[in-house]
Amino acid sequence: MKLSATNYARGIALTVPLALAACKAGPDYAPPELPATGDAFLRAGAADAAAPAARWWEEFGDPLLTDLVDKGLQGAPGIAEAEARLRQARAGLAASRASLFPVISTSATYVYADLPNDAFGTASSSNEFYSLGFDAQWELDLWGGQRRAIERARAQAAQAAAQLADAHVRLSAEIARNYTGLRAREASLALLDRRHGLETRLVDIARKRLKGGTGTRQELAQALQQAERSEAERAAVAAEVSALRDALAVLTGTTPGSLDGLEAAAIPLPPEEVAVGDPAAMLARRPDIMAAERRLAGATAGIGVQKARRFPSISLIGLIGIGGTSIGDAFDTDQSATLALPRLSWRFLDFGRTGAAVRGAQAERDAALADYQASVLGALQDVEASLARFGAARIAFARSKQTAGRAQEVAGLQQMRAKAGAAAPAEALIGEREAINARLAEANDRASLTLAYVALAKSLGLGWQTEAQP
Repeated sequence: MKLSATNYARGIALTVPLALAACKAGPDYAPPELPATGDAFLRAGAADAAAPAARWWEEFGDPLLTDLVDKGLQGAPGIAEAEARLRQARAGLAASRASLFPVISTSATYVYADLPNDAFGTASSSNEFYSLGFDAQWELDLWGGQRRAIERARAQAAQAAAQLADAHVRLSAEIARNYTGLRAREASLALLDRRHGLETRLVDIARKRLKGGTGTRQELAQALQQAERSEAERAAVAAEVSALRDALAVLTGTTPGSLDGLEAAAIPLPPEEVAVGDPAAMLARRPDIMAAERRLAGATAGIGVQKARRFPSISLIGLIGIGGTSIGDAFDTDQSATLALPRLSWRFLDFGRTGAAVRGAQAERDAALADYQASVLGALQDVEASLARFGAARIAFARSKQTAGRAQEVAGLQQMRAKAGAAAPAEALIGEREAINARLAEANDRASLTLAYVALAKSLGLGWQTEAQP
């Protein structure tokens, strides 16, 4: 039977609405309900309930830190990898969408046949055949399997975008953490240099006292022990400074040693008022929760992909060509031929393969749901713990600052007494050493407060909104 191109096109046009109106196998996805949360975090205390700043690191007022974070978000290998994964997922989505449409190709054929006598009941003959044509293949999506695959690919692309955003959150926090550690070690190194100088003077005093008969060997040994301990501590801190500079260089996409020229600077401090928002906004903002929710959506769509394989599939193969026994026939429109071939395929007996695939997809959906619920609860716990630690770090820093002030005051009084001859010079040096020790504790507590703020910003899911919106 010979079909015209018009009839073939009409048949396809009639089948398109049927394919698009067909049902879709598998469950329709509905986002899971979030746990009930209040209007504010339990451990927020006096924190501002306003929306927090996306570029939270700018709250430190440190231009160098801002520059390092921006460089890292633009050139770090981890960000480049996440961006490549996103491009890969979007390409997969485009391929899934294209599966709804026919595959059309063109071909040119030349056939030469030299047949023996009575091969097909005819005398021996030599024939040539020339042909040009177009062919199309199309599998109708009657049961929605391909559309479910598109849903899954769309969810996977959104999951990859959320993972890119999560990479931004993690990297910005890691850069700020290492930068704070670097500034803290630099401050400690400067104080340790001062303390080592004082302890060297105490060793000299102990030697003079021993030589003059007013001191003891125990006194000198203790002074030497203290000076050697400080020197070892100073060497360890200096090594940490180098290691943290190299870590920052790698995080920003450069080679170790590229930041060796950084000058020492003060430890950054968070703002006095910190905005944390509310739990619902945090859950909607955290990229890891977005990624877990999109994974669940993709796994739900995967059930429909497997269930659609239980039903028959209908595919259409069409051919429109021109050809004949001479090369001129391949360009003669009077020599055209049209063929339409519908094909029905049904794996009605596969010995449980499809059923097992459906059960596997359902198990994957259940695992994704459990992972999503764990991500939500973990995020709430993370923020509450970060808020509690941030509040405690504020108190600790305030107290250590007061202690350092008092220790400095005591050291000043000791120096006045030594100048007046009411106290030995060693006592004034010891008082100054205690003041430096208090300053070291203050620097550590200052860094701990900043690190607690960094952890809080990370737990709130900040750092991606202006760079990598899913």
